[in-house]
Amino acid sequence: MTEGEKTRLIAWSHEMRTVHERLREALRLTRAALDEGTDAEPATRDLLLFCHGFCTALDGHHQAEDRHLFPAIAEQYPHLRDTLRYLTQDHSMIAHLISGLNESVARAASPDELNRHLEGIAAIMESHFRYEERQLLQVLETLALEASVEEALGPL
Repeated sequence: MTEGEKTRLIAWSHEMRTVHERLREALRLTRAALDEGTDAEPATRDLLLFCHGFCTALDGHHQAEDRHLFPAIAEQYPHLRDTLRYLTQDHSMIAHLISGLNESVARAASPDELNRHLEGIAAIMESHFRYEERQLLQVLETLALEASVEEALGPL
């Protein structure tokens, strides 16, 4: 692994935490708009725009993790295989939940329905983010990758 690749992996662990916090904030703002009973249209439109960009990147990141990063971690850190299996299951569940939210926003669902989607996404993503941050991000600082950083981590 080149020094640049190692630096990028370390930066990725910090970047991932920042992205996690941005998504948490987007969910908080949208839920607040719905809870206050105000017109949710701007908040849900913002969340939909955010998901079109970020969620596409998140999906690409998850696919790259599943194809390249997780197999490399499993090979070098076999004790993390159960962790990787759990995170891969989360990837599928998160994609399903986001799809449901996008469909509800597209058909202008009620604030109650949108809130249910947001509650589900918030719960699963928070659990996933915390678990990933605790169990996996430090591994990125020492992992020897055979794939390029872009292949292993997806579009950033």
